[in-house]
Amino acid sequence: MTTRAPQGRTRPGAADLQVGRPGVVWALPAALFFGLFALLPMVLVLVLSFTQWSGLGSPELVGTENWSRLLDDPVMLKSIGLSLVLTALGVVTQTPVAMLLGVWAAGHQWNRAVLSAIFFVPLLLSAAAVSVLWRAVLDPNFGVPAQMEWLFGDGNLFGNQSTAIAVLVFVSLWQFTPLHALIYQGAAKAVPPMLYEAAEIDGAGRVRSFFAITLPQLRNTMITSVILMVVGGLTTFDTVLILTNGGPGTDTTITAFYMYQKAFRGFDFGLASAIAVVLVVAATAISLVMVRLSGYDKMRSELEGV
Repeated sequence: MTTRAPQGRTRPGAADLQVGRPGVVWALPAALFFGLFALLPMVLVLVLSFTQWSGLGSPELVGTENWSRLLDDPVMLKSIGLSLVLTALGVVTQTPVAMLLGVWAAGHQWNRAVLSAIFFVPLLLSAAAVSVLWRAVLDPNFGVPAQMEWLFGDGNLFGNQSTAIAVLVFVSLWQFTPLHALIYQGAAKAVPPMLYEAAEIDGAGRVRSFFAITLPQLRNTMITSVILMVVGGLTTFDTVLILTNGGPGTDTTITAFYMYQKAFRGFDFGLASAIAVVLVVAATAISLVMVRLSGYDKMRSELEGV
């Protein structure tokens, strides 16, 4: 007499599990949102850059006149150089501070949570509020420089180009470092603990572990953070408007602020649109070059440097 084995539900194997890619319908809402609020405005700005428009009436087509004016405008060329300088200084100052602060915040110190909350307070404030705050603190008549002439001289930090640029770099460092530190903190927490355990067995200290393990693991995070800094630096506007208003003279007139001046003070929206196109192309080109040269687009490992 033969017996039949009881039939039960068998657990499907890996070969039986088929995971397909989501259909196009899933991406449709995001694509519509991006097209409506990103692509369409950029196309309209590009078209407007070939017109002359004061904001009233209908735009008048003028061909490449606005672009010719940009090439012959010394303030425009100067603003591009200032934008690149401020962006480079922002990357150089914010990257090491944000990385060290983020790696430290990823640890297990007993006071880490309290201090991290204090460090991240500037992240909760708007750029306008931060600019108004530091404008009052650094006021040459009633602020800290006026009370410490032995350190700040005449106290007017906004009176010459070098100190005005230093103020802009410092305020950006104070405001945006917490954001990038938060990014580094999340990446540092994702580093496998076994790597540090192996390094400790080999006798590596904290400094050696940081340069041999932590820093390589943060490679992709660093590239992402720097790209955000570059795009943010090239499009900075409100900080310059409130702190220096582009002065003294045009010594802190960066490209985004110059675009604002042409549009809302000079009512030359055609030329301002051309400047906006230059900003978009420059930020996109710099980001793509950084991604290509860094090899970020070829990194396939989920554990970054591993």
